[in-house]
Amino acid sequence: MHVIANANVPIEGLPQASVVQRSDLLASLARGMAIGCATGLAVALIVFVVPPEDLRIASGIVAILAFAGAGYGAWVAAMIGVDMPNSRLKRFEGGILRGELLIMIDVPKERVAEIEQMIKLHNAQARIGGAGPGMPAIP
Repeated sequence: MHVIANANVPIEGLPQASVVQRSDLLASLARGMAIGCATGLAVALIVFVVPPEDLRIASGIVAILAFAGAGYGAWVAAMIGVDMPNSRLKRFEGGILRGELLIMIDVPKERVAEIEQMIKLHNAQARIGGAGPGMPAIP
């Protein structure tokens, strides 16, 4: 269970959402890795096909530049994404700004309905926002 609230709502004693859950880190990381890999691969292929004068390029350089581009792209995008709010939580922004708590509960898919019923049983005012995509066990 992870909680997000605005700065005026005290949530001491509740498990606060991590940076991965609050930010757009994972989505940015994936985009940056893909763009970086594609850029590195394009540069490597251009250098491989049209090498600079007096420079012999081995085929391994293509893989090295693709991996280097993916790593660099992932790193840069992660630095940007960690400061961006999680785009999947945008629909909950209004409630958070009004002082409501966003509680995210990580459970197996087959238990979602059971957990939703338990929440409604304990708090009839709770609004269920639905299930989102699964998070990796080790982000």
